[in-house]
Amino acid sequence: MPQEKAPTFLTVAEVADMMRVSKMTVYRMVHAGDLPAMRVGRSFRVPERAVEQFLAAGLGDWETEGLASTGS
Repeated sequence: MPQEKAPTFLTVAEVADMMRVSKMTVYRMVHAGDLPAMRVGRSFRVPERAVEQFLAAGLGDWETEGLASTGS
């Protein structure tokens, strides 16, 4: 039976760096339910996979709206 890899969690500051937004923006996204997170004491931890999925979904919208460069 293959052993599953434990999920990686990121701090709000790490998510903000990845997304190039402020920490307050990440807190707003968490409180709005746009980005799942779990509370650890007084801090939030966001699953890395959730951030990757959020960014991938945003890129999908960007490409389908015809905003991606065509290279020509």
